Amino acid sequence: MFKKIAVASGKGGTGKTFVATNLAVSLSRQHIKTRLLDCDVEAPNSNLFIHAEWTNSEPVNILVPQVDQDKCNLCGNCHKVCEFNAIGVFGSSVLVFNELCHGCGGCRLACPENAIREVDYPTGVCHYGFAKDLNIVSGELNIGEAKAPPVIAAVKKHIAADEIAIIDAPPGTSCPVVETVRDVDYVILVTEPTPFGYNDLKLSVNLLRKLEKRFGVIINRSTLGDDRVEEFCLEHEIDILAKIPYSRTIAQAYATGKLVIEMDEFKNTFTDIYQAIETRI
Repeated sequence: MFKKIAVASGKGGTGKTFVATNLAVSLSRQHIKTRLLDCDVEAPNSNLFIHAEWTNSEPVNILVPQVDQDKCNLCGNCHKVCEFNAIGVFGSSVLVFNELCHGCGGCRLACPENAIREVDYPTGVCHYGFAKDLNIVSGELNIGEAKAPPVIAAVKKHIAADEIAIIDAPPGTSCPVVETVRDVDYVILVTEPTPFGYNDLKLSVNLLRKLEKRFGVIINRSTLGDDRVEEFCLEHEIDILAKIPYSRTIAQAYATGKLVIEMDEFKNTFTDIYQAIETRI
């Protein structure tokens, strides 16, 4: 059974990409068909560690309204139906704000004059590539765009049924994270034993329980901070998959785009994490 595993975190900078990349490469080196999908589309950086060769790219578009001003009777129904204020009547014309549009098509349906049609609007791009036995897909939101979910959905369309999907999720607990984890089999939450890590872990746990997702926690830089994260996990019966200590060696590897599974000290760490997850899916 092939699985979809998302690697998420309540806040950025906890080591989410560090875990996702090392886990994906660790699996591929065991000749397990694996695909790494970078859904952190506002700051995709998985390939800084994979060093894949991109073989193709394609734009990600959403549908936005285009108004035929000659047909429009300025009734304003399009504005009334839009929850995002992406379209409105201003004087004798209708203006569309593409950056606010969610592409729902409601304005087109509400128009009594059939004056609105939908056209493609570029919001991001998907890159495809590979490095040895690992396939990688990376989404990238266009600069200035605010809607990450369409790009994330485009990346996830490339999940293959015969591969394990390791998905690098965006940080936080908002819509992009929900889009990323809503249909995965398991979520790895990466956190750190600091007050910020503790607070954001609680938010992430609350979200995943509402979504009824199975999940476990990796405590990164576990030798720093205090015990509140670990105590919270124990109190709420949350699996701690691994504790990765703070290490100058790890920090140096991360800063130079290297994977820690190259080191004897950590070469089995991510295999052990995957085996722990397998028993829980």
